[in-house]
Amino acid sequence: MRGSLSVPGLVLAVTFIGFGGLLHDIGFPISAGLLSTVLVWALPAQVILVGGISSGTALPAVAVAVCLSGVRLMPMVVALMPLIRGRRTSLATELFCAHFIAVTMWVEGFRLLPKVPVEGRPPFTIGLGSGLIAISVAGNLAGFFLTDRLPGPLSVALLLLTPISFSILLVRNAKAHVDWLAIVLGAALSPLVIGSPGGLDLFWSGVGGGTLAFAAARLLRWQA
Repeated sequence: MRGSLSVPGLVLAVTFIGFGGLLHDIGFPISAGLLSTVLVWALPAQVILVGGISSGTALPAVAVAVCLSGVRLMPMVVALMPLIRGRRTSLATELFCAHFIAVTMWVEGFRLLPKVPVEGRPPFTIGLGSGLIAISVAGNLAGFFLTDRLPGPLSVALLLLTPISFSILLVRNAKAHVDWLAIVLGAALSPLVIGSPGGLDLFWSGVGGGTLAFAAARLLRWQA
């Protein structure tokens, strides 16, 4: 769990302070908000969840919207799980590890897991993920009970820290030319997919940019 005490972990805590403030402002129960952090742990999906419930939207519609929002995490799970798997990891353990994979876990996983022995990666993932969720829960509580001291615009601005931090970490962790190409292509595609049905803007820009970069790298390798 010590791995969660990092700059990305701090950014995550501050971001969830903003989410805690949002819960307070719309009158959403803190217990339900904390449960959403533990069970969902994906801020855009959590905002959709609490916003939909607070506005009286039908629960099936809220559930569908939350699921569609979570689709963006699927490529992260597919990319990171081969690195997490131990030599004899059970399916239940793999599914439990997959629950922790969100933006921060994805970035930190690629940075930290290669340094961990293969047989120790599943428990390391569970420990790191549990630490990050604990930090998020603490941020929730702090934001909810301190929101009266935070200006409204600041609470909203705190929610932007995770995507900003994610972008910075992507650039920091980019090593190969194909990494940079994926970042550039993903950024270039972003304006073209704004307003995608189901809120899948980030999904299409990320998967599209990454796929194009992968195809370009394979083509250049084949020509060489």
